[in-house]
Amino acid sequence: MRKLVTLLLALAGVACTTQMGKDGQTTTTVDAKYLLKTEVDRIADTNRAEVVNGLLLIADKLYKRNPREWKKAGMPTREAALARLKQRLQHNWPELNGLREGGAAALAFSETYTGDRVAALMFGLLTMVDAAFEHKEDFYILDSLDERKLFNSARNMDVAVWKLGHDRMSTGEAYLLSNELDPGNRNLSFEREFGRVMGLLDFMARIVADRNGRGFSRLTHSVVSTIFLPVGFLK
Repeated sequence: MRKLVTLLLALAGVACTTQMGKDGQTTTTVDAKYLLKTEVDRIADTNRAEVVNGLLLIADKLYKRNPREWKKAGMPTREAALARLKQRLQHNWPELNGLREGGAAALAFSETYTGDRVAALMFGLLTMVDAAFEHKEDFYILDSLDERKLFNSARNMDVAVWKLGHDRMSTGEAYLLSNELDPGNRNLSFEREFGRVMGLLDFMARIVADRNGRGFSRLTHSVVSTIFLPVGFLK
């Protein structure tokens, strides 16, 4: 956790650029938007970007293990399916019946669903994160976040890991493969990346709770659930 804090603070501190002119003199310019940002705002920017990139990496891994999913969606390549996922984040997805967050993610583990299960799961998780960060990519002094939404998003990553490993169709087949070709060797890279995403979200939840003047202890109780927790609908 200490290394994570150091990395985020270092990344968040990049607010200026230095250029060398023709006369050999260097000039430093500061992006004006950073003058309106607190340190916590810059950490939130970096945290959100890291979480989204982590989830897109997981989506790519799942498409590699489950090529039939992007083919079902009529995509010519895995890369095209991933690009479509990125483009749809700010819009509803007709193929998912307009569902977002937990409702969309749950479709991936429904036997009656015949669409792209990777897209359903990852669109659901990505829209949870988007809701937890109040549908913003840049944060400024007056912006506020809710630690409960961030906390629930982290727990939902754990739910996704559990479902990938345990949910099965009536035939016994996994809805989505996240293992190596050898059934005896689990591919821990999925769990590691999910774990990194959970760590980032929990870290941000602690920071937000502290800034909001609320203790985090009430959130740290053990949550055991196989159902995706609400995020965007929390008040």
